[in-house]
Amino acid sequence: MPSLTVNARPLRFDLDPSTPLLWALRDAANLTGTKYGCGVGDCGACMVLVDGEALRSCLITLGEAEGRVVVTIEGLSRDRSHPVQQALVAEQAIQCGFCTPGIAIAAASLLAKNAAPSDDEIRQAIPNLCRCGVYQRLVRAIQRAARVTARQERISAAPAPGISPADAASAVPAMRNDGREETR
Repeated sequence: MPSLTVNARPLRFDLDPSTPLLWALRDAANLTGTKYGCGVGDCGACMVLVDGEALRSCLITLGEAEGRVVVTIEGLSRDRSHPVQQALVAEQAIQCGFCTPGIAIAAASLLAKNAAPSDDEIRQAIPNLCRCGVYQRLVRAIQRAARVTARQERISAAPAPGISPADAASAVPAMRNDGREETR
C-alpha cells in the first residue's frame, strides 16, 4: 500500500501503485480541487506540488509518489489566502475556474523558486491551458503575487520601528502556570 504525505497529513492508499496520483487524490482522498482535464499531461489542470515541484498528477503514479510530500490546491491555503490565490481574484484572472487550481499550484511553485520572475519566466513556468484565454491577466496576477510576497517577507523580517528587542520582550505579559497573567 503506497503511503505519502498529502497536505501535511500522512496517508496510506489501498490502491494499485500504478494508479495515477490524480485519481488517488480525487477518488480515494476526496481532494477534488485537483482537476482532470486531458489525462495526458497537456493541460495542467491536475497540477500538484510534489516535493515542492509542480507536476501533472495524471502523469505520476501513486507508486512514484510513495514517500513524497504532495500539496494540492486544498493544502496551498485552506482559506484561499495564499498570495497567488488572492492575486488571481484581484486581477480578474479567473473565468470559469476549471484551470485555476493547476495554475495557482504552478505559480506558487514558480514564486517559491523565483521571487521576482520576468514576464517571460512566468509564461514559461505556467504551461497550463486556459480555455477562457486569460493569459495576460495571469501574468499580471503572478506579478502582483510576487510583489505581495516580497512585501510580506520584508515586513516579517523588519523589527518594529522604535522598539528594541528588549522592550518588545518586556511588553509581552508573562503567564503563570494557572494561565493568568503575572503582574510585574
